[in-house]
Amino acid sequence: QVQLVESGGGLVQAGGSLTHSCAASGSIFAINAMAWYRQAPGQQRELVAAITSGGSTNYLDSVKGRFTISRDNAKNTVFLHMNSLKPGDAAVYYCYAAIRRNSMEFHAMNYWGKGTLVTVSS
Repeated sequence: QVQLVESGGGLVQAGGSLTHSCAASGSIFAINAMAWYRQAPGQQRELVAAITSGGSTNYLDSVKGRFTISRDNAKNTVFLHMNSLKPGDAAVYYCYAAIRRNSMEFHAMNYWGKGTLVTVSS
């Protein structure tokens, strides 16, 4: 089975920084895209940042220049470095990965972490 295990949430003051990490483990043949989503109370889950296996990235407009997504393919791990945090960034952050478990799986399956809470105090 495949699992995504996240770490790095917490409480931070506005203007501060946090780094999330998410490690995929289990039966993994290949990982395509990896990403971070977030969901604030009463809001829909939104894509914050994504990165392909080749390193191409895209970001939510409101986090561009403040957040950086990166990945370590050898360790099946994705990171989200968050700088200049604002109260509006407070949410539960979820890790996502599109994973092929073996060579017979033509399409990658979607996997999610359980989420980590980020609280930003003003």
